[in-house]
Amino acid sequence: MKGAWAEALARKYLLAKGYELLGQNRRTPHGEIDLWMKHRQAYVAVEVKQRRDDKFGTPLEAITPQKYHRIYQSALYLLGRDDVLVRLEAVLVYGTPKKFHLEHLDLNG
Repeated sequence: MKGAWAEALARKYLLAKGYELLGQNRRTPHGEIDLWMKHRQAYVAVEVKQRRDDKFGTPLEAITPQKYHRIYQSALYLLGRDDVLVRLEAVLVYGTPKKFHLEHLDLNG
């Protein structure tokens, strides 16, 4: 998988920040969640986007409103309920495995 190194980097980064990994590349009828995690009392769906450069847009531009909606629906599907706290976050990775910059964003607005 082309972006596997970015997902591994994001996973390691979030685990070091106290997140608990519940699953990775979790597929649902609505789409896929790259990293399915828990942090404190919240379930967290994490989208990992990596770009070598901005030729095809930035990593953040790849998370469209439609993509955001699919991730949220996937999180609710995995939980089987909608009465718990769910956060959507992104880990954006710019560059290559040898030289990169990582940015962690809360997508909840």
